Amino acid sequence: MKNIIIGTAGHVDHGKTLLIKALTGTDTDRLKEEKKRGITIDIGFAFIDLPNGEHAGIIDVPGHEKFIKNMLAGAGGMDMVLLVVAADEGVMPQTREHLDILSFLDIKNGIVVLTKCDLVDEEMMEIVRYDLECELKGTFLENAPVVPVSAYTGQGIEELKTLIGRIVDGTSPKSADKKFRVPIDRVFTIDGFGTVITGTLIEGKVSIGDEVEIYPKGRTAKVRKLQVHNQNVDTAYAGQRVALNLAAVKKEEVMRGDTLASPGSMEESLMLDVKLKLIKSTERTVESGSKLHFYLGTRHTLCKAVLLDRDILKAGESCYAQFRLDEAVVAKNGERFVVRFYSPVETIGGGQILEAVPTKHKHHDPSVIKALEVKEKGSLKDRILLAIAEYSPLFATTEWIAKRLFMEEEQLKNEIAGCGEASGLVSITDKVIVHKSYIEILRSRLIDILEQYHGKNPLQTGIRKDELRGRLLPEVDIFVAVKVFELFADNKVIRLEGQRVALNDFHICYSDVQLKVLKQIEQIYSDGGYAVPNLDEVREKINYSRDTFRQVLQSMLDNQVLVCISPQIFLHKEHYNHALKTLEEIQMENGVIALGEFRDRLATSRKYAYAFLEYCDQKNITKRMGDLRKISGIDAFML
Repeated sequence: MKNIIIGTAGHVDHGKTLLIKALTGTDTDRLKEEKKRGITIDIGFAFIDLPNGEHAGIIDVPGHEKFIKNMLAGAGGMDMVLLVVAADEGVMPQTREHLDILSFLDIKNGIVVLTKCDLVDEEMMEIVRYDLECELKGTFLENAPVVPVSAYTGQGIEELKTLIGRIVDGTSPKSADKKFRVPIDRVFTIDGFGTVITGTLIEGKVSIGDEVEIYPKGRTAKVRKLQVHNQNVDTAYAGQRVALNLAAVKKEEVMRGDTLASPGSMEESLMLDVKLKLIKSTERTVESGSKLHFYLGTRHTLCKAVLLDRDILKAGESCYAQFRLDEAVVAKNGERFVVRFYSPVETIGGGQILEAVPTKHKHHDPSVIKALEVKEKGSLKDRILLAIAEYSPLFATTEWIAKRLFMEEEQLKNEIAGCGEASGLVSITDKVIVHKSYIEILRSRLIDILEQYHGKNPLQTGIRKDELRGRLLPEVDIFVAVKVFELFADNKVIRLEGQRVALNDFHICYSDVQLKVLKQIEQIYSDGGYAVPNLDEVREKINYSRDTFRQVLQSMLDNQVLVCISPQIFLHKEHYNHALKTLEEIQMENGVIALGEFRDRLATSRKYAYAFLEYCDQKNITKRMGDLRKISGIDAFML
């Protein structure tokens, strides 16, 4: 099955609803007010069995200018249109307005239906045909077939059905592989079942029991019951008119203009980057910052149109713009929209969404215009490379980028694999890929940070990794940040030494004074063994500035000449290693380590022996069991 949606369009009272009744037997006017006034007010629905065995849904739209908002809610899901023109009146204002709307929505297929043919003679018919020919020139219906019909006599109805079937035959079936999505056009309740929504399933498929999400509200629900063409089904597919009974959802929680889609598949936004075009016949202009009515699918909201490459847009012109919306919407790149002037409300243009979740742009920014050109005209490869470049500062995963590009992650990975080395893509992890242009930006920042750090701390082996990550990659996952550091280390930009990072060509260079201080400090701790003076006492013995002392001491700790056991107790690395070996010897002999024996073996006081064992407990070298200890792991801590 092709699963095609047919829509009507045309001026009020030109016979759209009667035509559908003649084709299907269904009266799509369901409201009391519609019956009373004799005109269609809201969109109506029917389905048709075609001579070729296909089934198609039909959307009937109102033709009155006051109900264009409702017409737009139905027009978004059409695959083909029946443009209805009454033979006794010809082309009228809403004929033209509907035709403009259909053109902006990029509907490709259609038939022109001349209704009320039983009311006119051949001369009048020829006048209307000529009028239509002039009106349709340059539109998608320029070469469309024209079928005269009468809903009263049945003239032309079977011919029209056959023609619709032929067009359906030539239409490609929709893919059900994409994420499920239905713009909601109607919400109501049924006693005993609860809330029901209807709409055109424009992508994917949905089954009873599936979890779905209501956008932009973020409310999740389950599909309790499912109908297509008034028939209960287990699964519905793209291109079908569907009614979904949602479990545990109140009618007040959902409305026309919302979208029902696969959970997590869409992202709401208050901005859209677009290519905007005005119709040639409009007398209105759009200045940057103008307020407009915005229509997307079944959604209607107001927006401010910020023109990005000019200050004013005139009839027949097109430009790049950013719409800043009064209400959040969910959209996909490539979708079509329509705009109407703020006041008086009239259709003036439409266009295509280029970026559904953009950042805020500045006016007349060449880089923004260049990027939008790629999004409008570029190949899939070009758009993927641009997206990776744009999202590189976020270190976005392939899953996240695929979602923004409305692709499956596997498809994105396959496209990336075919890009080749010349594309400039850099793999940080299996899931994170960035563009080399951003790596160069990071490289420059990294060098600046380290040069400043080395200048202020010339005797330290480098900056701590956690401090560098906080300054260079503050919002990035720790694992990803480590991989970035490793990338720069592999490329000889930096050197990784334990938890420290330094420029690859950086080396500690002591001044004569610093060398003297270093030798004095090392002599004190080497001679002191396990009963060294506390840090304050050592500082008093060094006859140089406190700043020099601090720098040299930190350098000795970084280079593991000294080990800080507690804030006031430091050990020379030789004594430190000897103490660890002593712990091993005691455990081998006794099975456990006692403070007294450890103190005696080191020939020191209880104070220093206890401080060393406390240090080992904190580092998980030993595990305390009452007054005794056992070694947990020691090899990794030997210097």
